[in-house]
Amino acid sequence: MKKIVLLLSVVVWSFAVNAKDTVIYHTSDTHGFFYAQKDRNDGKLKGGFAALAAVLKNGPQNYLLLDSGDFSNGTVETKSSKGLKAVELMNALHYDASTIGNHEFDFKDPGVAPILDHAKFALLAANFYEADSLKRPAHIEPYKIFTRNGVKFAVIGLANSHPTQATQKYTFTPQLRELENILPEVEKQKPEVVVVLVHDSMADDKHGMQGQYVAQIGRQFSGRVHIVLGGHAHKIIQNKKINDVLFVESGCYLKNVSKVTVTTDDKTGKFVSAKSQLIPLDIQKTGEDKEILKLANSLREPGVDKVIGYTQEPMPKRASNPKFLDNSLDNWVADLGRAYAGVDVFITNTGGTRVDMPKGEVTLRDVIDIHPFENTVTKMTVDGKMLKRIIKSGLSKGRTRFAFSGLAVNFVYNKKGQVKDLHIWVHNKPLENRKKYTIATNSFIAEGRSEGFVFKSIPANQKVQVGTKNIRELIIEALRQGTQKDPLKPGPEGRVAER
Repeated sequence: MKKIVLLLSVVVWSFAVNAKDTVIYHTSDTHGFFYAQKDRNDGKLKGGFAALAAVLKNGPQNYLLLDSGDFSNGTVETKSSKGLKAVELMNALHYDASTIGNHEFDFKDPGVAPILDHAKFALLAANFYEADSLKRPAHIEPYKIFTRNGVKFAVIGLANSHPTQATQKYTFTPQLRELENILPEVEKQKPEVVVVLVHDSMADDKHGMQGQYVAQIGRQFSGRVHIVLGGHAHKIIQNKKINDVLFVESGCYLKNVSKVTVTTDDKTGKFVSAKSQLIPLDIQKTGEDKEILKLANSLREPGVDKVIGYTQEPMPKRASNPKFLDNSLDNWVADLGRAYAGVDVFITNTGGTRVDMPKGEVTLRDVIDIHPFENTVTKMTVDGKMLKRIIKSGLSKGRTRFAFSGLAVNFVYNKKGQVKDLHIWVHNKPLENRKKYTIATNSFIAEGRSEGFVFKSIPANQKVQVGTKNIRELIIEALRQGTQKDPLKPGPEGRVAER
C-alpha cells in the first residue's frame, strides 16, 4: 500500500513539475462603460477600465487580453467619438485582439473604417469581407498567432453577422464554414492552444437563432479548438464544456473580467486543460490604475453631467415580483411611445434600455447610458393574429424580449418551460384575431433587426415613421417634467406575468 501511495505521489509531483499555466483575460460588450458605476444593490463602485488595468497589473503577467466585441457604442463618450475613445482606451490597456460585434456598425458604413484604422490591437474576423472585392477589409485578419509564457496560441475571430445598421460595403459568411476553412492553415503553424473569439452566445435567448453555431463548435471541432470566448447576449458563463472545449462569456458593461488559466505540458507543449474564473471589478477590492483613470477622465464628454430631471424611486430593469417578466423602466418607455404615436399598442424591446434609471437626480449621461441609440418611432396596422405572434416571439423562460403599453399578457409554463395558455388583453378587452390594431415600436425593431425578427414579415410599405423624435428625446422630455418637489414616479409592473 505504501508503494502505491508513493508511486501516485511521484506521478502527481512529476505532472506538477511539467505543467505550465498561462492566463487569458477576457471581456465583452463593454459598450463604452469606461468608468466605475454605483451598484444599485449595495451602492459600491464597480467596473471600468481603471479597475481592469489594476487587475491586469496585479495578476500573472505575460497574459493574453482578448475582447469579444461591441466596444464601440453605448455611452456618451463612445457616441460622440463614434467609437474612437473606446479604441484609445483599449490601446492603452494593450489589448491583444478583439472580434467585430454588431454595434461596431452603429455609425453605419463610414464609421467602421476609422475604428479599424485606429486599433493597435488585432481585429480578428474570418467571416468578414468587403462586399465588392470579397477580400477582408484593411486591418482585419482571420486569426493571429501569439506566444505568451513560451506557449503558442492561435486566436481565430468570428464576427457577428447581423450588424445594427444595414451595410452595403461589407458582407459576412457563415461562421462554421469559415472556421472549417481556416483551421488547416492555423494547424500548419502548430499552436499549442487554439482559441475562437466570437461575438455570439451559446445561451442566447434574445436574438433568435443567431448564436446556434456557437455550441456546435464544441461538437464539431473538439480536439482542434480548446477555448471559445463569446459575448453578445450579455450572459455570464464560466467553466461550461462541450466535449473538451471550454466556453466562457464575461457579461457586459465592464463589470467583470474572466480569467482563463490554460495549462500546458512544459515538456511537450501540448494542451492539458483550461478553467475560468469570473473576477468582479469591485473597486474596493481591485483598486484603480492611476494612469488609466487619468486617461479615462480626460475622455469624459463635457456638459452631460447636468441634471435634467428627478425621479421619486429608481426604475430598474428587473421586476420586484418574480411572477412579472416586465419592469417599470421599459413599461414607462412604452407609455411614452404610445402617447407620442397615438396607437393602440406600443412595443419596446427590453434590450433597448441598457441600464436602470437612478433615483433622484438624473443627468443627460444617465439617459444616454439608458438609451444610446437614435431609434425613431414607426407605426403600422396589424390584425390580432399578427399581434399575438409578435408577443409570443418575445416570450421565453423567465424573460420577455418586449414590454408593452396598451395591453396585458399572462400565461403559464409547461414542464419544458414553454409558454402555453396565453391570454392577451388590449385595453382591458380580449385580443381578437381578426380585429385590426394600430401598433408602434422603435425603428430598429420595426425593421426586423435582432429580437424584432418577426417584424420582417410585415411589408415595409405598411410601416410609417411617426414624427422626427427618437426614443431618447421622448425620455428627456418626460424627465424634464420631474422636479425635486414633484419627481417622476416609477411606471407600473405586471403587464407581462406568469399565472
